[in-house]
Amino acid sequence: MKVILAVFAALLATVSAKADEYGLATFYFNPYHGGMIAAHRTLPFGTQVRVNNLDNGRSVIVTIVDRGPFVRGRIIDVSTSAADVLGMRRAGVVHVRLERL
Repeated sequence: MKVILAVFAALLATVSAKADEYGLATFYFNPYHGGMIAAHRTLPFGTQVRVNNLDNGRSVIVTIVDRGPFVRGRIIDVSTSAADVLGMRRAGVVHVRLERL
């Protein structure tokens, strides 16, 4: 029984780790962060994520290097470089889908 539960738990973790996440994205400015990077509350550091802007169809791949955002409904903070690619600097907050790669 323990073996079955362990296999089920491992399978569930694999499936949920790849599930897309939907919510709001914002961007943050840090002069030391010039690349395609982002902050996420729970994804491990170094994880690559495709961020899809649902408002205009643009997407970018970012690497998680920080924690945040800590505002309800927001799921990711991207760097200004990534925000430029996503075309979200003027809006400030956009609807996104995250795909863990």
